[in-house]
Amino acid sequence: MTGPLRQREQYAKGGIGKRYWDYRDRQTLSYISEEKIIVDVGCGEGITLEKLVKKFPDRKIAGIDYSPENVEVCKEHQLPARLGNAYGLDFGDASVDCCLFMEVIEHLLDPLKALREIHRIMRQEGLLLLVFPNDLPFKIARLACLKFQEAFTPSGHVKHWTPREMRKAVESTGFTIVDLQCLPFYFWWCSLHGLVVARKKQ
Repeated sequence: MTGPLRQREQYAKGGIGKRYWDYRDRQTLSYISEEKIIVDVGCGEGITLEKLVKKFPDRKIAGIDYSPENVEVCKEHQLPARLGNAYGLDFGDASVDCCLFMEVIEHLLDPLKALREIHRIMRQEGLLLLVFPNDLPFKIARLACLKFQEAFTPSGHVKHWTPREMRKAVESTGFTIVDLQCLPFYFWWCSLHGLVVARKKQ
């Protein structure tokens, strides 16, 4: 059995995988404008968190992750991360302007509870940026690029989401969808990720 993939090790290999990760993050972060307090829920080893800090040096930014190992990696890179989980975020009601929720929801046993918790901490009209994978094209792409370890490492995904299901889940927890993109292509069946852009409506 293969072991867990280390995000920074994979990213450091460069190539098409790194280019696509950078593209995904550019697309996602492009929606952030005037939001001052930004939280990356499930920040992992901090690759996207690091980009946030560099792109918005004047903002208050925090990363939250349930894994002590991930938080330690973030701290080694001088990133503002701390332990926590999506079911009980240590932020006050209506205190956050923007939440990133990137490739986390597919791992959760109770995704609606996590979305409701994010809704709780966000200010009125707060910005939610949610990214979720499309597993089958992801596996095919990895095989095509001869990334066999990545292709056959267990994903740990509890649910394989579709854009329709994600729209329903996000809207049911008090958000209004502003945009829903398939990345990098228009059609879901051949795309690697879905990107949901939403605002807190109530």
